[in-house]
Order: sequence, then structure tokens, then C-alpha cells
Amino acid sequence: MVESGIHLVHKTVGQSSFDVIRGFKRRAFEAAQKKLALGHGGTLDPFAEGLLLVLAGQATRLMELMHPLPKTYVAEVAWGVETDTCDLHGKPVLKADASMLSPSVLGAALKPFLDWTDQVPPATSAKKIDGEAAYKKAHRGEEVVMKPCRVFLLSASWIAHDLPRSSTLELTCRGGFYVRSLTRDLGRALGCGAHLAALRRTAIGPWTDPGEGQEQLLTGMDLLPWCPSRVLTDEEADHLSHGRAIAVGESRPATWDMPEGFPDPAAPLLALHEGRLVALLKSTEEGLRSFANLRGGM
Repeated sequence: MVESGIHLVHKTVGQSSFDVIRGFKRRAFEAAQKKLALGHGGTLDPFAEGLLLVLAGQATRLMELMHPLPKTYVAEVAWGVETDTCDLHGKPVLKADASMLSPSVLGAALKPFLDWTDQVPPATSAKKIDGEAAYKKAHRGEEVVMKPCRVFLLSASWIAHDLPRSSTLELTCRGGFYVRSLTRDLGRALGCGAHLAALRRTAIGPWTDPGEGQEQLLTGMDLLPWCPSRVLTDEEADHLSHGRAIAVGESRPATWDMPEGFPDPAAPLLALHEGRLVALLKSTEEGLRSFANLRGGM
């Protein structure tokens, strides 16, 4: 069976994020779970590898809570060539000399990209234009004009250099940030061009990549550890399931803190009953009410 909850899996190079979901769908079909809802908590390009969150069953209702989490990547940046896709599979659109690059120059180049900035997504991204993914329009040969988006980069540091050919960057950003765009923009700022040669996602929020062939299931309090929680009695669980309010009572603090300086993700209050996450709560004049009943719990 595919249990309801968040599955931590490793996506390999060459797989699409949907390939991973398709594998879970096959497992669900074989276990007679034909109606099981499945989704992912943040896509990875086929050339990238690393941690992918697969949301199963009621966990698909938590998808929007995954977007504002910090995501950590290790990226290999190739200098001297910018491509039309901003990655290794694109066609070169600019070639320039990268011999002037040095660790000190590259360290200084990162500073303007930290914190909140406006970033233009790649034309071959999944960003929607008129309801359709931009990459579909680009692959048909249509002109794609991407609008800047507000993105957040918490930290970025070079961890290795093979100059003037390449450098390795580790960064932590908020959801919606495109590492391909950062690479392109670094190349332009330095005047030598650059593209993303490899990408590995090592962490999302409190969770790390389990490694190739490994999988980990999250349920209960482990699902959203950056959120405070409220333990319910049987009576309170029944009230919430029927749309009634319960007393505010006493809540437990979150068990995992966002990194210092990271934007507040506006975490909801979790309702736990018998060790399972059964609802997301909000405060009202009448007390606590559910704004998402996770029927059956996880």
C-alpha cells in the first residue's frame, strides 16, 4: 500500500518529477488504491537529482504549506557559456572569456542576489503563462516573455572551484526560486556567461535527501514540525469533524524552527488526535475551528 502522508524520496538524474509520481500511482493501482490522491511538494528538473516530497492521500491538501519552506541545493556552475535554457541541455546564446574569475570576485558577486530580489524565471520553466507552463510554449517555438517574480535567497556560498571552467555553489532559498536563473544572472553580472551544469537538492525544511533507492514516510507530528500543535480529546475531535468550534486550550510549540532570517511561513495550528494529524485549525471568536479536515488523519 501507499500510506497517506509525505514520502521523502530521491529523484535520480533523468527522471522527471512526474516519473516519480507515476511510480507511486503504479504501486497504488497494484494495491487497489485507484482513487488515492498523489502530488509532489516542489518539482525538480529532469537533469537534477535529490530530495522530492511525494504527498499521498490527505497529505495532498498540505501542498501549499510546502512552497514557503527553505530549500537547500548544491549547484555546479559552468562558466563561459550562457544557454537558452540556462542549463547544460540548452543551446549556447553567449560565449565569453572567464579567465578573470577568482574566488574573491565570485564571493562578491553573490551579495546582490541575497534576500528579496526580482528574478526572471527561465523560459523553459514550469511557470504558468495564460494557464499553460512556459516550457510547453517554448518547445513549440513560441516567443515566451517571462515577468520578474519576487524571490528570496537566504544564503549562498562557493564550496569548490575549478576555474575558469566551473564552481560549486551551496544555497538555501525559499520556494519559487530558480537556481538556473541565478546562474544565468551571475554569468551576466560577471560578463562571462554561465549555465547550470548539475543540481542536487539536499534538503527541504527539516528533511534531508534519503539517498538513492531509499524512502521515508512522515505522519503525525512529523508532517509539519515547524507548526504549533493542539492535542485533541475524543470529544474535541468529534466536534471539529462536524464543523463545531472547540476551546482554545493549550497548544504545544513547534519542534523545528525556521533558519534565522528566513521569512515567516505563517504556520497553521495542527490538530492531533491519537498521534495522527486530523485537521488544520484557525482562531475564531467562538474558539478554534478547522479550515482543513484531514479525514481519517495521517
